[in-house]
Amino acid sequence: MTEINNRITVYFDGKAYEVPAELTIMTAMEYAGFRLVRGCGCRHGFCGACGAIYRIKGENKVHFALACQTQVQAEMHVATLPFFPLNRKKYELDALTPAPATMMHLFPEIFGCIGCKSCTKSCSRSLNVMQYIAYAKRNDLENCAHESFDCVACGICSARCPADISHALVGLLARRLKGKYLSAAASHNKARIEEIVKGEHDAPMTEVMGLSNEEIAQRYNAREIEA
Repeated sequence: MTEINNRITVYFDGKAYEVPAELTIMTAMEYAGFRLVRGCGCRHGFCGACGAIYRIKGENKVHFALACQTQVQAEMHVATLPFFPLNRKKYELDALTPAPATMMHLFPEIFGCIGCKSCTKSCSRSLNVMQYIAYAKRNDLENCAHESFDCVACGICSARCPADISHALVGLLARRLKGKYLSAAASHNKARIEEIVKGEHDAPMTEVMGLSNEEIAQRYNAREIEA
């Protein structure tokens, strides 16, 4: 029997484990005895460190997900992708412009996109990845930034791309260029930066750095939350 008292059989790296059915992939791995040093990150679906690939026994379809956000299923075979070597480019944002040549120079591989939709189909956040790459090719930074805004850089799309595109970094560059050159300046942000440079927030930061984890947790839980 696969299910016994709300416990199910799942497979991590090809080995069977019985785990409670209500767990996520990440917590099920820890329940099974895995010590997650990498690929665990924020645990709330924001950092993209826990990319996972799984297939249900008897099905052909391969699924892509974040391990911290996906509940285990009976006969699930899981492989994790805690890191993918994206093609990172070094650049100084102040030295760049939002001209078409910028994207062409830093990420010429986007022009090798064959429109296969593998990136979109594999996105753990259900983003239209191929569309924002199309925007990048046209140097439509506004739309590229908007479409890629929720990307968590898990790397799964790049692992599936026949053109070897580092989609997450393309979207990141578009958002950086849009923020620096195309968006209206935020006066309150500029003022806060000036305060930081002047050292006006050094004392509170020093105080926080001296707190224990328990004290930081208490302050976090007692913080004022905007409606």
